[in-house]
Amino acid sequence: MEIYSNVADLRAALNKLRQQNRRIGFVPTMGNLHAGHISLMHQAKTHADCVLASIFVNRLQFGPNEDFDKYPRTFEADCAQLREAGVEFLFAPTENDLYPEPQTYTVEPPEIQFMLEGECRPGHFRGVATVVMKLFQIVQPDVAVFGKKDYQQLMVIRNMTNQFMLPIRIIGGETVRAEDSLALSSRNGYLSPEERAEAPRLQQTLQNIRQAVLSGDHDYEALCRKAAANLDSHGWKTDYISIRRQQDLAPATAADRDLVIVAASRLGTPRLLDNLEI
Repeated sequence: MEIYSNVADLRAALNKLRQQNRRIGFVPTMGNLHAGHISLMHQAKTHADCVLASIFVNRLQFGPNEDFDKYPRTFEADCAQLREAGVEFLFAPTENDLYPEPQTYTVEPPEIQFMLEGECRPGHFRGVATVVMKLFQIVQPDVAVFGKKDYQQLMVIRNMTNQFMLPIRIIGGETVRAEDSLALSSRNGYLSPEERAEAPRLQQTLQNIRQAVLSGDHDYEALCRKAAANLDSHGWKTDYISIRRQQDLAPATAADRDLVIVAASRLGTPRLLDNLEI
């Protein structure tokens, strides 16, 4: 695996690939990799001739009281996993490489950035969209793969790519779960043993809502309100549970089809996200 931090060096290497007509698959990450990330690498390989991953903890998408400084950085272990997965290139820039001057030009997503995650984390999606746009301009991949666990992020990136007419196919990778249904996440490492045993309740809660909807219960607000109260009674602090339309994350009505249940709730220190399509 070839590792680059300098933008000019990476571009030179990728230009050689394009001269060979090799399709480039790209998987951006913040590191601390787990099986969910590796599944995205394998998925990228099915759509491209070579795979490039990136590792960069992006300060712009963290709020002032969030865990930027404490975010796990496990570079050597990450590289070992990427090599084993057959990833050919890794872009691991420093902040000076990616932001050689203050990033005063940013990508401002539309109203979707202010709902759900955006309401809880002001400025988060501006930071995500800006760094992804910058990475896209550097890498210029044919295909990019993002996990569905961050459902709203995937939608922001897909819509940004479409509206800016970037020649990149965006693919959503299915969420990889532990045997007890907990969605794999880099922040799961913050859970204590007791919290880890409790954590599967989030996905179980979404499964219960899904079954109620499929059984004909269309009082979505009541379903989600009761579900959040039940979670909180077991020690969670729920930011939201909501049933939305898949295509735009607008609040769902009984007439809508193709729904998704999205949720974010804090269990101890970590804040866990999950979703379930209907």
